[in-house]
Amino acid sequence: MKTKNLLLFFSGAIAAISLLVILGFDKNQKEISNSSVSDTIKNQRFIPKIPAAISFAGEKVPLEKWEIREQFDREFTLIYYQTGGIFTIMKYANRWFPLITERLKHHGVPDDFKYLCVAESNVQNLISRAGAVGFWQFMSYTGPGFGLEINGNVDERYNVLKSTDAACAYLKQAYNKFGSWTAAAASYNCGQGKYNEQATLQRTRNYYDLQLPEETLHYIYRILSFKHLLENSRSLGYVTETSDLYAPHQTRTVTVSSIGSLTDFAINNGTTYRMLKILNPWLRGRSLPPKGGKTYTIHLPEQQN
Repeated sequence: MKTKNLLLFFSGAIAAISLLVILGFDKNQKEISNSSVSDTIKNQRFIPKIPAAISFAGEKVPLEKWEIREQFDREFTLIYYQTGGIFTIMKYANRWFPLITERLKHHGVPDDFKYLCVAESNVQNLISRAGAVGFWQFMSYTGPGFGLEINGNVDERYNVLKSTDAACAYLKQAYNKFGSWTAAAASYNCGQGKYNEQATLQRTRNYYDLQLPEETLHYIYRILSFKHLLENSRSLGYVTETSDLYAPHQTRTVTVSSIGSLTDFAINNGTTYRMLKILNPWLRGRSLPPKGGKTYTIHLPEQQN
């Protein structure tokens, strides 16, 4: 009898423990399930919307045409989800847009062309696979035609001010040729010769009516995407504080005609060779030989009081 009661006791205990385990497992499963739903909601993605209307350099984009709207929508969606890249662009744009905007205004080129600079280089001194260099991605054989010095000691494609001036000269030349800032921007990608060839063949200079090389077909929509995103960053979910962004360099300038040793020059001016190169990336050698009386503006760290 005692053995039977003992067996009944253990059977009941095991049943109770099993029930508790099942109930606990079910609770854990519900918590995991609820957590998964919460994470799914938190991490959900959506299709960003393009604006109902947009212009480039004062020229209306014909978004009423389905093929134009779809191309813009495609490019904007691709760019929108390049999150790290967009935040990096926003940081550098805060540093360099004031200078670029000032030079565009000085030359009478529409302010929207700062977004062409973004499309070209993400507002950085990059080198493309094809060998194009700098913020405005000039090739070595193109730059000199627009006033840029390029040799072993100096490469003004890396000089933001000089290369922006050169880009303005190109864009004004293209505008005078094609009669449209949109066409001028497209020709910056494929070349004035190629754009003119296709315009002649297809009997129109209107970018939105032309069949152009694949990269050029996407080029204007890429510029428009950066314009829309950077001008509406907060409402589109790209939120930054001023402290997150890169401030313009605080520098002083000196004018020189030559420098015998960049190292000696840097030390004598209270800085380092490395900092001299950072602030003047167009200095490509270890010295700056004289060149026919030409002078150069050198940026140095602002003197501390």
